[in-house]
Amino acid sequence: MKIQWVGPHESGPAMRANLFWFSDEQWAKIEPLIPMNRPGCKPRNNRTILSGIKFVIKVGCRWQDCPPEYGPYTTVYNRFNRWSARGIWQRVFETVADPAEPPEEGALDSTHVKAHRCAGGGKGGLWNRRSASPEAAATASFTALPTSIAARG
Repeated sequence: MKIQWVGPHESGPAMRANLFWFSDEQWAKIEPLIPMNRPGCKPRNNRTILSGIKFVIKVGCRWQDCPPEYGPYTTVYNRFNRWSARGIWQRVFETVADPAEPPEEGALDSTHVKAHRCAGGGKGGLWNRRSASPEAAATASFTALPTSIAARG
């Protein structure tokens, strides 16, 4: 299967609206950082694979759910994994993260909720249980007198 580059402003049979593609300006910053002196066959579709990596990271999906427009998901994952081990991603992020000019507007939002898979009740479904009996939840008799005296005095 031959994968053809379809840019963000072009249309083609394989182009979907919700996919991420690096713009020409972004790619011009990233391309010099790509290692080309490795043994074996030379990678030809770097822009497509790297767009796939960015898509998976941005969306937060599993690697195997990476859309086929980016190529085989194993290739996308292997490129990410190997470059992470070699520190290539750190150089790419440092280069791309440095803005040429400050943004006009900025916003911060750090809302993030993550729950463990057993937080939904686990096996057997949800049960509404009391943590203790009503008598145990009431004020203990040995603390009732000292607290009422302290409240008056």
